Amino acid sequence: MDFELSETHRQLRDVLRDFCEKEVRPKAIAWDKEERFPTEIVPKLAELGLLGIRIPEEYGGAGMDMMSYAISVEELARVDGSLALTVASHNGLGTGHVLAFGNDEQKKKYLPKAASGEWLAAWGLTEPGSGSDASGLRTVARRDGDHWIIDGTKMFITQGSVGGFCVVLAKTAPEKRQKGITAFIVDHGTPGFRASKHLEKLGMRSSDTVELSFEGVRVHDSQRLGEVDRGFIDTLQILDKGRISIAALALGLGRGALELAISYSKDRKQFDKPISDFQAIQWMIADSKTELDAAALLVYRAAWLADQGRPFSREASMAKLYASEAATRVCNRSVQIHGGYGYTREYQVERHLRDAKLCEIGEGTSEVQRMVIARHVLGG
Repeated sequence: MDFELSETHRQLRDVLRDFCEKEVRPKAIAWDKEERFPTEIVPKLAELGLLGIRIPEEYGGAGMDMMSYAISVEELARVDGSLALTVASHNGLGTGHVLAFGNDEQKKKYLPKAASGEWLAAWGLTEPGSGSDASGLRTVARRDGDHWIIDGTKMFITQGSVGGFCVVLAKTAPEKRQKGITAFIVDHGTPGFRASKHLEKLGMRSSDTVELSFEGVRVHDSQRLGEVDRGFIDTLQILDKGRISIAALALGLGRGALELAISYSKDRKQFDKPISDFQAIQWMIADSKTELDAAALLVYRAAWLADQGRPFSREASMAKLYASEAATRVCNRSVQIHGGYGYTREYQVERHLRDAKLCEIGEGTSEVQRMVIARHVLGG
């Protein structure tokens, strides 16, 4: 049993850490304050291979493994959760769906542009009335000869207004519920497809998140992704891998917040000594470090299992559940260590706390993760 990262993974971590300190940290607070998607950073992400992490080299991607994917998202989140979410959702959801279930023509059309950053990918499953009950979506696609007509609304869609394309889940046989859902690729600019509302959020404020509207959107059958009526079944596989990336994102947010708290506790003095000398502060730091190391073991185990081609659905849910809730606790403690300064936007730590909360909600809430884990354990 080896608990050490490989030399390749360590080098990747070091390169990304240097990039984040030089290119991301000086700007992250401003991006968050302005609630602006940083389009200028996209080419730099592409140069590092971060927009084609899982895409094979034949399509212009970096062809990295799941462990590299997790490490990349973790390192970005250590400095900026919004940017990490952009990379995680682009790779794990929209691009991941095309990679896993697209045909040769679809892969040739979309994957090179996704890897180069020319097109960011969005993924549309959640709707205003269907979140945890994802199969309860109301967006419909009806066949019209060689085409499909899509009508409906999607909510909380990352890259929804800046993406070059969106993978959309729609009911094609409503009476069959989850066994009657099909996936389609809809290009940005297709008539009837628009971002109808930009969402103002608690955290992840520089990540693009919108409501999408589909009004008589007409797409050719060649844009259908996977088999008819199997879209939701395919989606479950997409979500399993996505949960590893969100767990890694939570881990990075927690680690970044703890590093800020440790640094502050050594500099801040009360009663003529650093507050790091007080047992109350030491215990908060000790608890946080322990929880984050435990979360790391769960995240890396899930990624390792995926790389080995072994089942990892339960482990991905365990990693996401624990890492997301641990990150919220760690970020909350880190704000507490900063005291009044931690509550101001002058310091970075409050942003980590706001960003971390999403990890308990997105790609399956903590409650859903507990349902998934229990189902595996009980054999239901």
